[in-house]
Amino acid sequence: MITVDNLVKSFPARGGAVRALDGVTLEVQAGAVCGVVGPSGSGKSTLARCIALLERPDSGAIRVDGTDLVTLDGNRLRAARRQIGVVPQGDSLLRQRTAAGNVALPLETAGVDGPTRRRRVGELLDLVGLTDKAASYPDQLSGGQRQRIAVARALAANPSVLLADEPTSALDPETTGSVLTVLDRARAELGVTVVVVTHDMAVVRRICDDVAVLDGGRIVENGRLLDLVSDVDSRTANALLPALDQTDGIAGDHDRVADVVLVGFAAVGALLPEASNRFGVDLAVLGGGLTRLGETPVARFRLGLTGERADSALEWISEAGALVRRTPKGPQGVAA
Repeated sequence: MITVDNLVKSFPARGGAVRALDGVTLEVQAGAVCGVVGPSGSGKSTLARCIALLERPDSGAIRVDGTDLVTLDGNRLRAARRQIGVVPQGDSLLRQRTAAGNVALPLETAGVDGPTRRRRVGELLDLVGLTDKAASYPDQLSGGQRQRIAVARALAANPSVLLADEPTSALDPETTGSVLTVLDRARAELGVTVVVVTHDMAVVRRICDDVAVLDGGRIVENGRLLDLVSDVDSRTANALLPALDQTDGIAGDHDRVADVVLVGFAAVGALLPEASNRFGVDLAVLGGGLTRLGETPVARFRLGLTGERADSALEWISEAGALVRRTPKGPQGVAA
């Protein structure tokens, strides 16, 4: 588990210090993938560097599996850092080393013997799907392959935490997918807790369990991804869920209009047809659509309901676990 408590970090600048992190508090459960997102300059990369103790915070605590890294120094700090693998932003491989040589570098530095080192490198190349590229040099690899080798290198010392700073920056969608698959496998097969710093919400949609949104050095939104998208006012929901078109003209043709968020296979597949049949109302989808968050389908629809029991249908949909918000169409513009 990673716990960040009231973290503050400033950098000197003309006219005074710039506060990059301003009282950041965050908890990431063991074995989860947490996406740290936000606009440029919001403090995302600074937070990742502080968690890895590549930057020393001005104040606050950073606990990994209960140990406050900020209080450590010398050998204890070096040992703690080995529990945190880092995938830096950009191309970080050594050009004079092969793919296998890059992965082996942390093991060589730690004094791991040759047979153990070769076995571990082989396991990691298999994990990232690049066993056949072991003898290739970085300039012979694609950008996505280099990033996958960087992930393998970060995992070499069996860390409990993996920090990836913009791991898919400048990669095409197909290549991005291969890198994200590797990060997800690291979590699933090795039990690593993963923190991904990204500006790309597609990364969050694909692999993240939790999200922390930074703005101006502060966390303005934080929690389980599926909980956040169930709040239609959240930044996460607005960034990830299908957009709702303007439907003012169409909305007037219905007795009730509501925005509905459905999470999970059962809700997305059956809830609305069952409500229509149960209460004898006609349901029309006026806007929105369907997406996936990891393996979970999530829908956001603007619905038009026609029939005497439209209100009852909306109440039943809400009681069944969907988020229902009625749009301001007359006196019924209240959340169900």
